Amino acid sequence: MKILVVFDFDHTVVDDNSDIWVIKCLPSQTLPNSVRGSYRKGHWTEYMGRVMTYIGDQGVIPDRVRSVMETIPFAPGMTDLLTFISENKSSVDCIVISDSNTMFIDWILKGAGLRAAVDQVFSNTASINESGYMELQQHHSHDCDKCPVNMCKRKVLEAYLSEKADGGVEYERIFYVGDGGNDLCPTFCLRGHDAVMPRKGFTLEKLLARLNVQEGNGSVGAKVIAWSSGTEILQELKASLPS
Repeated sequence: MKILVVFDFDHTVVDDNSDIWVIKCLPSQTLPNSVRGSYRKGHWTEYMGRVMTYIGDQGVIPDRVRSVMETIPFAPGMTDLLTFISENKSSVDCIVISDSNTMFIDWILKGAGLRAAVDQVFSNTASINESGYMELQQHHSHDCDKCPVNMCKRKVLEAYLSEKADGGVEYERIFYVGDGGNDLCPTFCLRGHDAVMPRKGFTLEKLLARLNVQEGNGSVGAKVIAWSSGTEILQELKASLPS
């Protein structure tokens, strides 16, 4: 039986927010107030569509955006972890579920030579239109009232696991690695022998700690293992694989 590693992307695989990092491709490296002030809570992807339109309006071509995205730093130990996963595909499946977009994630992983580690990317769909502008579409619609309108990571993970089960694949253990508030919802579908791995000092770790105080261990059944480096995740992963 295989292991599944599920990654968030921003502040998890990479050590920054890719949607903020993209601003570095602008000559001024800043957005006007008219764009910055247009964000509505829970509608980040819609906002990023306006950001990318503004970037296109400034004459910034996709190749320039790509070259800037390839400079985003990876979180400590993450390149070693992803390299190990890419070298052990017979034992480890790996997916990314992210509120960024498919193009940024592909560019960043390919630029680092790490795309082979990831079997599937679930994110907001990005494409370049005829005018050379990046266009974004939300990943899906859902009825979860705890998540942003464009993505419920629990729905994504449950659909993935269901599809794999239909194909005869059951995972011996699942590792869910994330940092943010939108990473809490998918942890509720993990089993007792799975692991949720929040990044130390980030929102997910605090939310899990609060749940533990409020409700005992009843809400999130999986083991909670906090991390500050991909090296710690790698150690846990290696310990779960047959020797």
